[in-house]
Amino acid sequence: MRAVLTWRDKVEQCIYDLAFKPDGSQLILAAGNRLLVYDTSDGTLLQPLKGHKDTVYCVAYAKDGQRFASGSADKSVIIWTSKLEGILKYTHNDSIQCVSYNPVTHQLASCSSNDFGLWSHEQKSVSKHKASSKITCCSWTNDGQYLALGMFNGIISIRNKSGEEKVKIERPGGSLSPIWSISWNPSREEHNDIMAVADWGQKLSFYQLSGKQIGKDRSLNFDPCCISYFSKGEYILLGGSDKQVSLFTKDGVRLGTVGEQNSWVWTCKVKPESNYVVVGCQDGTISFYQLIFSTVHGLYKNRYAYRDSMTDVIVQHLITEQKVRIKCKDLVKKIAIYKNRLAIQLPEKILIYELYSDDSSDMHYRVKEKIVKKFECNLLVVCANHIILCQEKRLQCLSFNGVKEREWQMESLIRYIKVIGGPPGREGLLVGLKNGQILKIFVDNLFAIVLLKQATAVRCLDMSASRNKLAVVDENDTCLVYDIHSKELLFQEPNANSVAWNTQCEDMLCFSGGGYLNIKASTFPVHQQKLQGFVVGYNGSKIFCLHVFSMSAVEVPQSAPMYQYLDRKMYKEAYQIACLGVTDADWRELAMEALEGLEFETAKKERKKRGETNNDLFLADVFSYQGKFHEAAKLYKRSGHENLALDMYTDLCMFEYAKDFLGSGDPKETKMLITKQADWARNINEPKAAVEMYISAGEHVKAIEISGSHGWVDMLIDIARRLDKAEREPLLLCADYFKKLDNSGYAAETYLKIGDLKSLVQLHVETQRWDEAFALGEKHPEFKVDIYVPYAQWLAENDRFEEAQKAFHKAGRQGEAVRVLEQLTHNAVVESRFSDAAYYYWMLSMQCLDIAQADPAQKDAMLSKFHHFQHLAELYHGYHAIQRYTEEPFSFHLPETLFNISRFLLHSLTKDTPLGISKVNTLFTLAKQSKALGAYKLARHAYDKLQGLQIPARFQKSIELGSLTIRSKPFHDSEELVPLCYRCSTNNPLLNNLGNVCINCRQPFVFSASSYEVLHLVEFYLEEGITDEEAVSLIDLEAPRPKRENKWQEITSNNSQTLRLDETMDSMGDDDPFTAKLSFEQGGSEFVPVVVSRSVLRSMSRRDVLIKRWPPPLQWQYFRSLLPDASITMCPSCFQMFHSEDYELLVLQHTCCPYCRRPIDDPGP
Repeated sequence: MRAVLTWRDKVEQCIYDLAFKPDGSQLILAAGNRLLVYDTSDGTLLQPLKGHKDTVYCVAYAKDGQRFASGSADKSVIIWTSKLEGILKYTHNDSIQCVSYNPVTHQLASCSSNDFGLWSHEQKSVSKHKASSKITCCSWTNDGQYLALGMFNGIISIRNKSGEEKVKIERPGGSLSPIWSISWNPSREEHNDIMAVADWGQKLSFYQLSGKQIGKDRSLNFDPCCISYFSKGEYILLGGSDKQVSLFTKDGVRLGTVGEQNSWVWTCKVKPESNYVVVGCQDGTISFYQLIFSTVHGLYKNRYAYRDSMTDVIVQHLITEQKVRIKCKDLVKKIAIYKNRLAIQLPEKILIYELYSDDSSDMHYRVKEKIVKKFECNLLVVCANHIILCQEKRLQCLSFNGVKEREWQMESLIRYIKVIGGPPGREGLLVGLKNGQILKIFVDNLFAIVLLKQATAVRCLDMSASRNKLAVVDENDTCLVYDIHSKELLFQEPNANSVAWNTQCEDMLCFSGGGYLNIKASTFPVHQQKLQGFVVGYNGSKIFCLHVFSMSAVEVPQSAPMYQYLDRKMYKEAYQIACLGVTDADWRELAMEALEGLEFETAKKERKKRGETNNDLFLADVFSYQGKFHEAAKLYKRSGHENLALDMYTDLCMFEYAKDFLGSGDPKETKMLITKQADWARNINEPKAAVEMYISAGEHVKAIEISGSHGWVDMLIDIARRLDKAEREPLLLCADYFKKLDNSGYAAETYLKIGDLKSLVQLHVETQRWDEAFALGEKHPEFKVDIYVPYAQWLAENDRFEEAQKAFHKAGRQGEAVRVLEQLTHNAVVESRFSDAAYYYWMLSMQCLDIAQADPAQKDAMLSKFHHFQHLAELYHGYHAIQRYTEEPFSFHLPETLFNISRFLLHSLTKDTPLGISKVNTLFTLAKQSKALGAYKLARHAYDKLQGLQIPARFQKSIELGSLTIRSKPFHDSEELVPLCYRCSTNNPLLNNLGNVCINCRQPFVFSASSYEVLHLVEFYLEEGITDEEAVSLIDLEAPRPKRENKWQEITSNNSQTLRLDETMDSMGDDDPFTAKLSFEQGGSEFVPVVVSRSVLRSMSRRDVLIKRWPPPLQWQYFRSLLPDASITMCPSCFQMFHSEDYELLVLQHTCCPYCRRPIDDPGP
């Protein structure tokens, strides 16, 4: 581990505390009575923050990054936002010593000399608790449940979120060992909460949440001022009176120094999720370091050992992926591994381990020897009985007892060393020097052997399995390969950072560099594939690659180098490569190539490798390659491989020989032969012959494919009629070709034959034969959606939208039906076709009612839409007359009708005005008709309203003239025009602020859908418990009433009969129970509906009651006519009310309902 200074700054005041923003982008320092905000990337001072009046002792950032807090000697705590704005200030009774944010709830703990406070953003208040001693430090657990307080009297108090003490830890030194810094391990992997404690008894200790100490106190030999964990809890930083920051493991093992300073270190922290460390000192120095953890590792064949967490060694078996961890409990400086030996260098000793057994997969190590001595070395190598230490130019060989047996002095710095094997105690070492010299040294020999000398420095070395070739990577990233005996440079390759020979193949090596793995066989061109990292080993088809800190075994197929050898007819070498690992197809290719090259030995080896030992079969292959086909066929037959003989004849298109060979054999074989002959006919462009052969061989699919691709309809018809209906696949293929060739009739015949009705429906739809599709849909309702949805889309594409909407509705696609209708409605409004718009809105409302009935989940939303669309339909239906009056030269409606419609619209348009409806047109019509009918006061009001609106130029002159002339008229309205409420007999004003309801009883008016006069109807409701069916049956009873002209009243009881003359029965309605229900509380602002009981229903006449029989989920509506002699007609479809004479006239004119367009011959719902 080494520390690299990234940036440094100095201020005049002591740095007592610091905190990182959780994303690591900013650093907050407590310096004097200010806070300094730095950019961590380059050390730029972003902003000083002033708010405290005395020295700032502490600062802490909330985990969510929203705010931070600072505490000062001025007894105050300031809460700052991440935008560096102070938002809150509160005080204690003494100076603030430390602050800490809860990592979960973001509750702030602030500690002073005699108490501590808990503040949360939600509560806006501070709850304070007394402390037994001065609090010097505090820290929350990871889950935010507990707060640990370190005190000057040597006590650690653990409190819950409410401030209650749960655990009390008393340190042995008491007040002589003040607790100066505490921190909980932030690791999520630890099962228990672990707290690190540093006190001025110069001890480092660890405790569990329960208060139980973990291990023993660790002596520090300095007064610690700050303790801080890395983000994942693997390391600890400690700084204090020793003027430096030290790195410890999470267990308290010292690993090294991060940075030496000139004064006491008061604070040090790790940048979140990184290896950067910041240090704040007594003299105001701020230092920002990057910690670089180097890789310490060793490799021998399939075993890889590496350092983990600085104090552990993990040995990994690269083939089995097994791992074993060796805990050294001290800093691991060097690792070496060789066969069954493992050497680990610690600061004060070297440990030698050995495997328990000779088993190649054994992973259990035990200590063999300990050399308790401090060594300084750059490289460490272990052999069977020795360790080799390399220090710059010197090599030392030590026995496992630590006795130096031999020493070698080199001419230049040693850059690379490797054990290349040998007998125990006599192993050979391969050494590369900076001056380019490469040597071979034997452990038991004082004299080094110079293998060769090159011009450039050595970076990496490896020797081939037979010790004949040497691969070198130099400082220029070039891989050079030499013949060891002749010293000749065989070849060189650029872009290499490491190299390794294949331990099982003499002529293969691999090297890595530039993000690529390069495999080179002999002197052939390099085969490349992408790979990150360094190659450190090559065994068979596995390449061992080190990337950053992880070692992986990459399986590399050897096909490429094998084919390189085959291209040069080097069969034996290709066979060796194939033995390392290639596919079955590669093996077969090798055998065939060897046979063609008459390299029978290699071909036989390949066959043995595959488990083939039949010499007749081998000889048959040889004869076939030599052109002796008949002899080969006999041998194939003799060895029981007739299929190979047939394959040979058919591959050569010798079908007659094949037939002779078969004779009267297996029919399956004959069929196969005919099929192959047909394939051949097809390939030589004889399709008709191929079709006939395929049919005779029963290969109908291939026959159909050829016939279809050539457009031979007659041939397809013949095949389709020959096939049985159970053969679905070929028949479906026939039908597809019929469709492609525009012969839908034959396609339909084929679909019927196999009973594929769905495909038949799709055929009718695709060919737009709608009548046949509808006929099929009637017989099979399950296909309705498949028919009507495409039909609706076709209608929509052909601008027949109304029909399309109905088709969607019929198919049950309510969503599409509603969308089409909404588009139609919008278009009708934009094009000023308001009668159509009203009709479409009515249809939309009814479809919403259908959806509400079918889908309970959408009921409320759809009912709301239903009422909205009904309202819009009524508005557009009325506005249609206004638009015709204002836009067309001749009026089609009576003045009274236009007068009523314009009033109806103005009463309805109290909130938003729907698209297309003009208030100007409505008021203009009202003004004109009011003036003509003698409602001069209303006309004047309408003209006044028009003055506040934007008036089209064509109306300007007429409105100005009307405004002037109306002033000459009396300021009152004709009493004949005043509307009457039939419930309370109140005369209502012509312009009603309440809308279309009575100003007295609030009873809604019922309008005629043609003349828009108020109809003599009163809506009534049923008492609770009376169903619609019961109500209708009661009304249908028509109970007899007393005759109005007879004043004698007959009263019958059990024992007597009395006849009384009643002089009070002179009013017509007094004998009608319904009229009694019309009464209401005078002057009330709430509408009181008319609710009738069973007796009232029984007294009603069927001809006086109109019922709107809405489908569920709507309730039926009941209306009572108060003038039975004046006839009212209700449309059974849309439930709109009309004077009977008006309705009959309109039906004669339009042959349908003027509102919902129901044909007169339609019985309705």
